[in-house]
Amino acid sequence: MRQPLVAGNWKMNGSRESVAALLEGLKAGIGQVGKAEVAVCPPSIFIPQVEEALRGTPIAWGGQDVSTEASGAYTGEISASMLLDFGCAYAIVGHSERRTLHCESDELVARKFAAARGAGLKPILCVGETLEEREQGVTEQVCARQIDAVLDREGVAALADAVIAYEPVWAIGTGKVASPEQAQEVHAFIRGRIAARDAGVAEGLRILYGGSMKPDNAAELLAKPDIDGGLIGGASLKAGDFLGICLAAN
Repeated sequence: MRQPLVAGNWKMNGSRESVAALLEGLKAGIGQVGKAEVAVCPPSIFIPQVEEALRGTPIAWGGQDVSTEASGAYTGEISASMLLDFGCAYAIVGHSERRTLHCESDELVARKFAAARGAGLKPILCVGETLEEREQGVTEQVCARQIDAVLDREGVAALADAVIAYEPVWAIGTGKVASPEQAQEVHAFIRGRIAARDAGVAEGLRILYGGSMKPDNAAELLAKPDIDGGLIGGASLKAGDFLGICLAAN
């Protein structure tokens, strides 16, 4: 049985004060969350504050991005070993905002996946289609292409140490949400794509939904057989909302 994972992606939000308040709220409520694994991915500048506050709690933390390189003249980049040095367990790679705003290619995302996993982090590999691509009926082709870039580079066994997050780009921050049936359909396709290479890896792989999941729609989405948790954006910035989703994952 796959353990649900609810991971909060704070994106570029927060201050010392708001982060402290959010973390206190999460710590106060985490005892109610039994089954689900919980993680937060803050902006990198807040990772030391998160580590200090969450050390010794059941809540894990990770980075929102990671460099392909181990060290060197890469101004502004953060390596996997640096994230590990501050207790990170996860690293998000290939988020749609990175792919779109920073023009990250499938090949670059695969290299970031390799760098994170090679250092001992669990990559959260984001895949998903734009509204235009969904309307063109190429959702499966897009997700397959993004996943295959990693599989062709690292091999299917690498996914045993990773997580996939399906994020329909048209449902991120727009208020639109894929219906539970739409989300399940793509999650099932992704699992089937992996199963074609290794059924055991596919069965154990956690596939998260990452498109505007909130407390009021989480239970219906998480009830689907191939949805194993959520990669949560806006709702992860409010302790009550985030914990509500975590409880729904139980």
